[in-house]
Amino acid sequence: MLGGLGVATAAALAALLAMEISGSEALSGLASTSSVIGTALLSLPLASLIAARGRRAGLTLAYLIAAVGGTVVVIAAVLGNYPLLLLGMTAFGAGSSASLQARFAVADLAEPGQRARAISTVIWASTVGAVLGPNIAAPAGRTVTGLGIPATAGAFVWSTAVFLVTAVLVQLLLRPDPLLTARALAAAGAGEAAGPGGAAHDAAAHEDGHAPRAKRSAREDRSLRAGFAAVTASPRARLALVTIAVSHTTMVSIMVMTPVDLGHHGAGIQLIGLVISAHILGMFVLSPVMGRLADRFGRLGVILLAVALLSCAAALAGTANGSHVQSAVGLFLLGLGWSAGLVSGSALLTDSVSLPARAAVQGLSDLTMNTAAGAGGALAGLVVSQAGYGWLNALAAALLLPVAALTLLVLSRSGKSTSVSAETAGT
Repeated sequence: MLGGLGVATAAALAALLAMEISGSEALSGLASTSSVIGTALLSLPLASLIAARGRRAGLTLAYLIAAVGGTVVVIAAVLGNYPLLLLGMTAFGAGSSASLQARFAVADLAEPGQRARAISTVIWASTVGAVLGPNIAAPAGRTVTGLGIPATAGAFVWSTAVFLVTAVLVQLLLRPDPLLTARALAAAGAGEAAGPGGAAHDAAAHEDGHAPRAKRSAREDRSLRAGFAAVTASPRARLALVTIAVSHTTMVSIMVMTPVDLGHHGAGIQLIGLVISAHILGMFVLSPVMGRLADRFGRLGVILLAVALLSCAAALAGTANGSHVQSAVGLFLLGLGWSAGLVSGSALLTDSVSLPARAAVQGLSDLTMNTAAGAGGALAGLVVSQAGYGWLNALAAALLLPVAALTLLVLSRSGKSTSVSAETAGT
């Protein structure tokens, strides 16, 4: 909840702050893009730290880096320094890295048949903070104007404080560490624990940072190379990776330029905050529904639902032409489609790889999705300045075609495999 608050409070005004400092609409999208790039750059180091030291160490460090980034953004706003702003936004992206990794933390100890539901519950928990965030951006700005800080940077002051509190809470309360516990239990189940209480002993050793030598040698299996190999070997893992990356890229590309488009049509900060709140509400509030659907009816069906929702969102937002209500509906569906894609894709990815490679695959997933979204956000400002907001939505929707094609291909192969198995059993 606090992580969602920290990210969303500042995200609503990032593009406007960038345009205010740079004086260029084409450069305005680079602020949010820098945050996405920061999330991508931190994905692998964070995954490596998590693989070695567990979820708690990785999440705590990520929130602290985000707090440093928020401080740098405020300094850049006071100085009017655009390159420094981008540097601060890059570090600020660590907050999103932590929020993304949190969904995998809950999946560590979840039963396979309830994994999507567990992931969606953590995503849903971000609802309160994420929806409240954009709406307190304006009050946050008013609290700092007397301090010589621009109103549009006030949200980053508040976000920095929130990230610091979140880091302290994770460090104190995320015990026992879920990933280290899952590994210890898996080792015990495979007969690798040394005598009675061996699993608990291994977990405690990991917590203290003194893993047994066998565990240390196993870290090589959790490298980026191992993660890439695990994804390459599984068609479902490849589909999951593409689904997560495309869903996130489509969402980010449209979302980062929506405040600018709304501003062109006379919307003020308060109205922009309400529209972004509708978007964030769609991202989080119905995620438990997506989780239940993915667990009950399968991951692939929810992936197709994500494609349909994101396509409708792009159509509505791209043809709003100043209709703030239509923009709000479009952005709500954009968030809903993102939720469906992220929940189903994350569950499918976790299902498709082994526990030893899981941390590396999850790091690869976050790297891929944020690198793609960073490129999309960077190009979004250029597309809007040269062709318009409608074309941006059309191009974002076109990204969904490969996801639909791959999903149908996997479904087709699954059907053929089932048919062959039935014939073999009959014979």
